[in-house]
Amino acid sequence: MQGNGCRQALREITPGFADANGNLRLSPEELQQMEAALEEHFAAILRVLRIDPTDPNSADTPKRLARMWVRELFRGRYEPPPRCTVFPNRRKVSGLVMSRGIDVRSVCSHHWQPIIGQCTIGYVPDQHIIGLSKLNRVVEWFSRRGQVQEELTEQIADFLHEKLRPRALGVVLACRHYCMILRGVEGDQEQAVMVTAAWRGELAENAQLRTEFLRLAALEVPQHDVVR
Repeated sequence: MQGNGCRQALREITPGFADANGNLRLSPEELQQMEAALEEHFAAILRVLRIDPTDPNSADTPKRLARMWVRELFRGRYEPPPRCTVFPNRRKVSGLVMSRGIDVRSVCSHHWQPIIGQCTIGYVPDQHIIGLSKLNRVVEWFSRRGQVQEELTEQIADFLHEKLRPRALGVVLACRHYCMILRGVEGDQEQAVMVTAAWRGELAENAQLRTEFLRLAALEVPQHDVVR
């Protein structure tokens, strides 16, 4: 299918378009249509790559790929945001509340290769505190789509700041990018880690508080074997 025809077909499937790290609220029927269309296009890609469709290892690959992208890797684009339960800060907690070691499993928007790492979120409460598991769900929701790490960090921070209205908020991501590990620059790129941070409120203004945050964060990025 030519480029214009492909774009027209996609417009017939979905009511609109959004950035790779944006959101489109689609019905179950629309997701099924998207998955079916992707399966056809992935089958065409395999033909272009001269991969024998009767190869038993590749026969169902288009179906698996379509389901993976719609239902797994990009599912955050098509799901509503997670519900974030907040509770009154009855004890007037005024110190850093931190959750570290939150898994980040995303896909880079540029080459659709994995972004794997960890996230640390810390905040100083004002009127509310948040259920701990909700932090993981927010990271997961924003990660399950095409991403740029700098924007992912800011999206998480903006979302939580809006929900919590804390005195201070910090989000730090440390990730490995497989678009660099598996392609491009040669060398021991699996050791390269990208670190991004977003600060809100007092953490944006107070260097001493940021230092305490980073000391407590002590991020460790998980090791992953790399196929060479």
